[in-house]
Amino acid sequence: MNSVPTHIERIRADFPILKLQVSGKPLVYLDNAASSQMPQPVIDRIVRYQSAEHANIHRAVHYLSELATREYEAARIKVQHFLNAKESREIIFTRGTTEAINLVMHGYGRALIGHGDEIIISALEHHANIVPWQMLAQEKGAVLRVIPMNDAGELLIDEFEALFNAKTKFLALTHVSNALGTVNPVKEMTAFAHKYGVPVLLDGAQAAPHQSLDMQDMDCDFYAFSGHKLCGPTGIGVLYGKAKMLEKMQPFMGGGDMILSVTFEKTEYNVIPYKFEAGTPPIMAAIALGAAIDYLNGIGIAHIEAYEKTLLDYATEKVAALNGVRILGTAKKKAAVLSFEIKGVHPHDVGTILNAEGIAIRTGHHCAQPVMKRLNVPATARASFAFYNTKDEIDKLVDGIRKVQEMFS
Repeated sequence: MNSVPTHIERIRADFPILKLQVSGKPLVYLDNAASSQMPQPVIDRIVRYQSAEHANIHRAVHYLSELATREYEAARIKVQHFLNAKESREIIFTRGTTEAINLVMHGYGRALIGHGDEIIISALEHHANIVPWQMLAQEKGAVLRVIPMNDAGELLIDEFEALFNAKTKFLALTHVSNALGTVNPVKEMTAFAHKYGVPVLLDGAQAAPHQSLDMQDMDCDFYAFSGHKLCGPTGIGVLYGKAKMLEKMQPFMGGGDMILSVTFEKTEYNVIPYKFEAGTPPIMAAIALGAAIDYLNGIGIAHIEAYEKTLLDYATEKVAALNGVRILGTAKKKAAVLSFEIKGVHPHDVGTILNAEGIAIRTGHHCAQPVMKRLNVPATARASFAFYNTKDEIDKLVDGIRKVQEMFS
């Protein structure tokens, strides 16, 4: 008897890659925190653009350029609505979350953070939200302060609040931990930072695909996410920034389209968002991201969030019941990420054996080495779920873990 709900079967039919066989077995794709898969409507949108719409934008009056420009700017408006940003000019297209964070570091941090100033990050951060701020601190003589976490992978809010003082100039914080799935109370933490006049950047790479977002309610100053974790293509990301913050920032890169006028003596920069989109942007990828947002909205973000919670709860119960397996990251509020270790087995061996069963997970430090150090492990095995996964696939994961244990017993 098929235990996959009918609506999930319909959704899975939209994803051609889920029909793939790996080692002669049906693909079980549980690496969604690294990159999600792409549904057919998004693939079709890419083909349509490349087949009938491709041209450079903002630079010509011919039909294809005007069409591509309209579609590119329409994608910006789709992102605006997806985030409930106040204005479309607050949406900047980047190559991904990493570039978006670096844009803020260079454009805001280098101009407005100085010697002795303090930047707060957390113990849960991805390297992409650590390294840029380290670079800035080293360059400016600023100080990096770290919010500690407990054994469950939850940030210690009392200690977070104690970090603030007159020298605090910036807070860079992950919304959802990629390594452990912890969902941070970012709205409350943002409100506290604003009491001290401290601007806030949120790394939303792991949150945007899994929950509804409202920038006006959340009130963060910057928010970054990537398209390829959101059923879109690689090479596209978004930086949301409050208009007043973006207007005071310096451009990250110089070149075409980010200028109003250029002489050998002086350059006058373009208005936002174009001030931060130098050169030919990722036109096709931005349009495809808009199509991915349309697809997710068609399912409903609230339905996605609720369904993925059932998957996480089911997987947590099943994996926790296995002898010799420890779940890492047991926060009260989590997204659909399950990191675990098997006693006596290196995570890379776990991943290799599961791969032979057609099961794709992620193994390693997940670009979060400080998290691994805090938990005193070299790496973890990480299964991460999306709305097209099923409980049957989780059962296969559990069976695969048992097989790993049998091979190493």
